[in-house]
Amino acid sequence: MIRRLLVANRSEIAIRVFRAATELGITTIAIYAEEDKLSLHRFKADEAYQVGRGDGKQLGPLESYLSIEEVIRVAKEAGADAIHPGYGFLSESPEFAEACAAAGILFIGPHPDTMRTLGNKVSARNLAVSCGAPVMPATPPLPDDGDEIKRMAREVGYPVMLKASWGGGGRGMRPIENEEMLLESVAAARREAKSAFGKDEVYLEKLVRHARHVEVQILGDEHGNLVHLFERDCSIQRRNQKVVERAPAPYLDEATRQGLCAAALAIGRATNYVGAGTVEFLMDAESGKFYFIEVNPRIQVEHAVTEMVTGLDLVKAQIRIAEGKRIGRTEETGIPAQQDIHLRGHALQCRITTENPENNFIPDYGRLSAYRGAMGFGIRVDGGTAYSGAVVTRFYDPLLEKVTAWAQTPDEAIKRMSRALREFRIRGVATNLAFLHNVVSHPRFIANDYTTRFIDETPALFDFRQRKDRATKLLGWIADVTVNGHPETRDRARPAVHARRPEVPHFSADVEPGTRQRLEELGPQKFAKWMRNETRVLVTDTTMRDAHQSLLATRMRTRDIVSVADAYARGLPQLLSLECWGGATFDVAMRFLNEDPWERLALIRAQAPNLLTQMLLRGANGVGYTNYPDNVVRQFVHRAADAGMDLFRIFDCLNWVDNMRVAIDAVLETGKLAEGALCYTGDILDPKRAKYSLDYYVKMAKALEKAGCHILAIKDMAGLLKPAAARVLVKALRDEVGLPVHLHTHDTSGISAATLLAAIDAGVDAVDAAMDAMSGMTSQPCLGSIVEALRHSERDPGLDPEAIRRISFYWDAVRMQYAAFESDLKSGASEVYLHEMPGGQFTNLKEQARSLGLDTRWHEVARAYRTANDLFGDIVKVTPSSKVVGDMALMMVAQDLTAENVLDPAREISFPASVVEMMHGDLGQPPGGWPQALQKKVLKNEAPILDRPGALLPAADLPALRAEAEKKCGRHLDENEFASYLMYPKVFTEFNTLARRYGPVSVLPTPTFFYGMEPGQEISVEIERGKTLIVRLLTMSEADEEGQVKVFFELNGQQRIIKVPNRKLTAKIVGRRKAEEGNDAHVAAPMPGLVVTVAVKAGQEIKAGDIIATLEAMKMEMALHAPRDGTIKEVVVNSGQSVDAKDLMVVLN
Repeated sequence: MIRRLLVANRSEIAIRVFRAATELGITTIAIYAEEDKLSLHRFKADEAYQVGRGDGKQLGPLESYLSIEEVIRVAKEAGADAIHPGYGFLSESPEFAEACAAAGILFIGPHPDTMRTLGNKVSARNLAVSCGAPVMPATPPLPDDGDEIKRMAREVGYPVMLKASWGGGGRGMRPIENEEMLLESVAAARREAKSAFGKDEVYLEKLVRHARHVEVQILGDEHGNLVHLFERDCSIQRRNQKVVERAPAPYLDEATRQGLCAAALAIGRATNYVGAGTVEFLMDAESGKFYFIEVNPRIQVEHAVTEMVTGLDLVKAQIRIAEGKRIGRTEETGIPAQQDIHLRGHALQCRITTENPENNFIPDYGRLSAYRGAMGFGIRVDGGTAYSGAVVTRFYDPLLEKVTAWAQTPDEAIKRMSRALREFRIRGVATNLAFLHNVVSHPRFIANDYTTRFIDETPALFDFRQRKDRATKLLGWIADVTVNGHPETRDRARPAVHARRPEVPHFSADVEPGTRQRLEELGPQKFAKWMRNETRVLVTDTTMRDAHQSLLATRMRTRDIVSVADAYARGLPQLLSLECWGGATFDVAMRFLNEDPWERLALIRAQAPNLLTQMLLRGANGVGYTNYPDNVVRQFVHRAADAGMDLFRIFDCLNWVDNMRVAIDAVLETGKLAEGALCYTGDILDPKRAKYSLDYYVKMAKALEKAGCHILAIKDMAGLLKPAAARVLVKALRDEVGLPVHLHTHDTSGISAATLLAAIDAGVDAVDAAMDAMSGMTSQPCLGSIVEALRHSERDPGLDPEAIRRISFYWDAVRMQYAAFESDLKSGASEVYLHEMPGGQFTNLKEQARSLGLDTRWHEVARAYRTANDLFGDIVKVTPSSKVVGDMALMMVAQDLTAENVLDPAREISFPASVVEMMHGDLGQPPGGWPQALQKKVLKNEAPILDRPGALLPAADLPALRAEAEKKCGRHLDENEFASYLMYPKVFTEFNTLARRYGPVSVLPTPTFFYGMEPGQEISVEIERGKTLIVRLLTMSEADEEGQVKVFFELNGQQRIIKVPNRKLTAKIVGRRKAEEGNDAHVAAPMPGLVVTVAVKAGQEIKAGDIIATLEAMKMEMALHAPRDGTIKEVVVNSGQSVDAKDLMVVLN
């Protein structure tokens, strides 16, 4: 009786033997190499001892397991009375079996003589011939003489298969097509065989082109009993390594099955075979003939499929047979007589490895950051070192686990395996899971129409759907923000500790038909007439776009916007529209919030199906800051309409109607509502501001009506429209134009509610207002108050004040989470009538000023804004023209420039790139044109354009741009993503990179997104409908010597460890040289920013005004010009580096 069993192997097979031995009441003993000390098999045994070290030995990771002397030493010291060799390593070594016998230790396997006969493939072949088994033409062991090897190969006939005489697992096997490859392949195979098996003997065998690999499992005992347990199909191979195994072979007829099994038994009987063995055959798929290949005198990796279809435990049988027990007596060995061994159903096995199929199956190594196995009826998993936190080393076979599926039919077994493979979650290292799934799901596999070359001939197996791995990516974001802070909120005000959590109000009412259904019913023109004829004033809620753009620097996240959309649909179905998209929200979503703006639109559309969605469209600028080819603008408008946009508010930043026509026409083509906006500036009642008179606005309104607009918008972006002027303007527009009038204003001054009420009295058809908690200051007037002011009057909008209060209560809690982005404006400011800054730009410009270190000089910036406007000739200020004025103002304050300095022809000034573009005519033409003197100074010797910029741009080659975009992003882009790329190539590409790295961060709670988590905190994250992650932050380590911090999470109850750098520690802070004041050879950075390009190099001659470099800060780009003629002596900076104001950039001679 065996009492103490040592397994001379590792990982999966060692664990398999331990389990069988434990069930038999046997004490188990493991061995492990130094490099394998964390392998799971060490902990699955009752005892474990190291091999390869001690007594001056320093054996390597493989040599430790291949050292017969070491294994015997440990077995003796541990008191083992038997050794199971597993497979691989010493399992086929007769010398090892003899060493066990010499030490008085029972070897669980065939006798050494049998191993010599069958383990050597040449000897086994000769035995097969003597037994009458069909064999493949082959050579004896190859000699060292190259010419003789060539002769023998020619005798067999090309192509041939080169094989190692000893061992298995595909080691040393190579197909050889011609003589040129022969000698090199033989040398390589010998080295491989020597490394794997300790012997370098190889031989050649005839290669069958369309072959199947079938093997028969046999078991014999010391009493002459020998049985087969039917066959296995092992045809799915890669480089002669088995990948998927099945039992029984589903394509065999009964006659062939009987012939195979009889041949296997004949070979076994000829050697008095004892123990478990496998007789392998090659089957010609075309003729159905089979040929003996070899015998593996050991247990096989794929033995589990045979166990599943026979119900017999092969490993237990091995142990019992070694104890001298008999086959045919189930009470002794568990193996019945041959006539009582039957097939039961079908099974297939997949080997899950860390081989990366996308990188030529190169094994991956590292720590498993997460592991979730597959279970359930009919699934068996034989695991190695596979668990969360396990380390996969580079020293051993990359096998993680074997998963076996059993079912009554082949199809059901395949479906069960497919399910199991999808159920696995293994993170941290690459695996072949997706590849295996493609194999078992392929129609040829399901139809049994495959050979050993199936993988080589089926490229579709390598078409992988990108693994989402959203949980790991999101943990990466949380960890990074927790350790380093979010760049947008770092060192800024945080939400109050006890801030109320936002709770979405729920309304029990059904979703009533609203304006969207009316638009679908009437069409855009009749809808406009309905608006014009309505007695009640119609209301647009701006909270989802302009309100947060104006108050919170556009930083409101999709999660917080979409959550309340259903409440609007049910509680306020009388609204005209939800302004929720376009303008600055489009690029900010990608640029700063790492969100897809199209996803935001789709979600709002789905949650508020009865209300019109409304967007801000910058005419020829689309949702960007520059002019685009006409076909790009048209493409964007059509995409937006298809995605669910209903009402397009179209404007031009200089009120140039010609620049709006392409966008208007595109909207008309979609059948949606085109709302043409006249941007209000100045004061129509002030005779000193005659440039923007009442007559000017009436003429523009008529031009918009003629262009085909359905609705006329007054876009008072700075809140300059005073109540008395509103009465005059609205009345004149309604008298002169047949379109409904829609008023939009800002409350920066504090009196815009009066303006709205005056406009309503004058007959305005629709007004914009923001939910109470998001109203006032640079936002829109208070919606609840406007509604209350109009209650019980003729123009009552019919909105429910209670619903408004409940929704506002939600927005109030949401706003608390964005404390970092609140401006320091606490009340109305009449200063707006000085600087005339748009409400939407006010907070964004403050953000730019803060980033440039000018936040303490804000009032100087405000005055410079007005000065810049006057320098430009008193222009309409709305994105992007307002941004240009802002860029100019920031530059003037940063460089302490006055208007006189700017206009001084003798003073060289590096104007921001946006100023140069506007003066060039890239944004269009203002009334009366640009000031000539300033335009000449800005453009230097370049002539301006006077035509519509879009008309001068060639049509974009959309297919070529798509190819370029997909190459940059490394994947296919859908139409919406492509539209984003066309608007913002750089921003979208960077967003795509971050999305690939961090996943869908839009699903994270807002405090987590901006501030990370605290130890002990738990959050729930719904990554999609019905799939929620429970995340708990446990703790964080101190930074290691490389500045890396380990962040410990629990994800759905399982520990995850994420490593992120502490950037304060890892950043290499290099003190930059400063330009010497008054030294005209030193060219300094005029402001803090990022060096985008360096246009010169040392030794280059330059002229005054030549571009030296370009800088970028926030959204502003500036070209740095040479102050004088000279030669570049030294370039101090490189592109991609950050600089501060007055940092030295270039030194001139």
